[in-house]
Formats: sequence, C-alpha cells, structure tokens
Amino acid sequence: MYKVLYNKSMKVGVFCNSQTKKFFSIRDGLLKIFKARGIDYETYFAPEEISSPDVLIVLGGDGTILKAAIEAGKRGINLLGINSGNLGFLTEFEGEQIEKAVDLISGHYEVEERSVLEVRAGSEAFFALNEAVFQRRYEEGADDNVVQISAYIDGKKVDAFVGDGIIVSTPTGSTAYSLSAGGSILTPDIRAFILTPICAHSLHNRPIVYSDASEMRVDLSAAENKVSLFCDGKFCGAFGKGSAIHVKKAGFSVRFIKSADNNFFDKLLFKLNKWSGQREVRS
Repeated sequence: MYKVLYNKSMKVGVFCNSQTKKFFSIRDGLLKIFKARGIDYETYFAPEEISSPDVLIVLGGDGTILKAAIEAGKRGINLLGINSGNLGFLTEFEGEQIEKAVDLISGHYEVEERSVLEVRAGSEAFFALNEAVFQRRYEEGADDNVVQISAYIDGKKVDAFVGDGIIVSTPTGSTAYSLSAGGSILTPDIRAFILTPICAHSLHNRPIVYSDASEMRVDLSAAENKVSLFCDGKFCGAFGKGSAIHVKKAGFSVRFIKSADNNFFDKLLFKLNKWSGQREVRS
C-alpha cells in the first residue's frame, strides 16, 4: 500500500448503478456533500463514459465495481466503493457512511493495488479483475458436453483437465467463483494466481496456485466442443480446436482506496458466514 494526499480542488467521478434499491438516497446525499464542500464532480452510468477524475466513487455492489474497475485501472484512477447493493465485499463504506467517505478522499488515504488478468485470444485482448473462466458450452444435440483443456505455465504442461472447464483467478477473485469451485483463498497482497478446475472428471485435478509473473497457455487442441470464455462474468467469445489462449498479469492494476481500519479478514468472515447462513460468533 502507499499513501496519497488530495485536496478540495480534486475532481471526483461517480459511477452509478441506478438499479439498486438504496441508490437514489445515497447518490443525492453524496452530491449534496460535494456541492456544500465545493468539490467538482461528474456522474457516469457506463464504463465508456468515465473520463479522467482524480478519484472514482462507485455506488453499487461488487458487480458494479467490476464494471468500472478495468476502465479505472487503465486510466490510473483511484477507486472507492460505497455499497448500495447487497454484500459489497469490494466496497469500502456502507451507504450511510458517505460523509466519512468524502472525508477520506479529501485527505490522506492508503491505496491498495489489485492485479488484473490479461487474456489474449488471437488479436483480441480481454481483462478481468476477478477471474477468467473457460467453460463448456451446452449445445443441443451434443452427445458429450464435457471439454478437455490443457494448461501450460511458462511452457511446461500442468495437466489436462476434463470436465466443465477451468477458472483462472486473481487474489481478488479468489473469494468469488474460484472459492465456490473449491479454490484457495488468497489475501490481496499475494503475488499469485489460481488455476481451479470446474467439476473435474478426475480426483487428481486440484487447484494450483502459481506466480503471477508466469504466463499460462490454455490449449484447446483436444477439445471436441467449443469453450466459452467469460471475464468477470461477461461473455467474451467461444473458442474451439486450434485456439491457443494466453493468460498473464496485465500491465496495469486496479487501485482501491482503503481506510485505516480496513480489515480483509473481517469482511471475509462476514461473507463466509452469510454464504453458509450462520450467525457471526464474537469472542
């Protein structure tokens, strides 16, 4: 992490998800504070609208942050999430803490860099903050919809995975789809990625944690059926035999603004308890 200092002359962008229930009251309260303090701001509703603010505040949940994060990362914009959705694992503040959020970006704050995946298929490049998923396509009339995917790291074969596909996850995404598929949890500061099989047809296929300085090649030469690629849940295309896809760490990161009392493990425990339906037990 490193510290940043901004002042009242900064420009703030507000990326909005107007579909969430609490959005309007939170947005109106936030803009009222900006006007009272003389802070210049712009509002955006789509990633392509984002210009060049000093700070990007995202109003929504984790899905909204994923929509805005790549564009913010490419432009080197520091990002702060305010939850107006459900869990908001990637957000820093709840909706009722908007004044505290503005206080933070108006003074000293810490920035935590999160690594991003770059997925290249031919001349196309896709990016993911959470994960890239190579998943079987369900085709009507097919006798067998499982796929075989071979993975190579730095030119060395890791394994051939037969099943529903594989997930390549960042530390940020380690608490998302990869975790549901049995992958390990990584803290955000670990310089690694995770290769997680999805419903593998062999008990020896296990999640593999590898250095984010390495490059993975996804080989589909043995795939009888096409494989769908999703980056952060967004469909990027379908690929079949003859396709070689390369996955590596992108040349940019996503920079999250963090408060001094931020605790990854508190959020993790809350999320795991919510998923399991258990009540939190405090000692």
